[in-house]
Amino acid sequence: MASTIVSFSSTREFAGELDQLMRDSGYSNRSRFLRDAAIRYAELMKLGDISDMEDVLKVDGTLVVYYQHDARKDLERFRHMAGVHIHSYHHSCLRASHTCVDTIQLNGRVGAIRQMTSELKQTTDVDRVEFLVSPQRDKGCC
Repeated sequence: MASTIVSFSSTREFAGELDQLMRDSGYSNRSRFLRDAAIRYAELMKLGDISDMEDVLKVDGTLVVYYQHDARKDLERFRHMAGVHIHSYHHSCLRASHTCVDTIQLNGRVGAIRQMTSELKQTTDVDRVEFLVSPQRDKGCC
């Protein structure tokens, strides 16, 4: 696929803030930062966030759950929740932050996923829950 250069003008102040945000986000290349930000924004505008989607819509995505180790026993009940199909499940212990993280690739109806994330957020010792909807395509991989 051929690349096309897209550019825009801004104030020096905004450009400086943008460069700082780029560095704070772990990017060293402004073009890649802006490309990824534009793609994410376009996806949000097209699909909306899961909180804005209709309950019956089926989506794929990744659920990320940060928690304290003792919460693991409470998380088991979410693995077989109705309306959600888990494709893969990965657990890691993050030593520097003394936090566990599970990444779960799943699909299901938005209403069921929204219920799952809401209940997870209210579970004791769960620190953070995020669901990232996968990009929607009509053709390609898989």
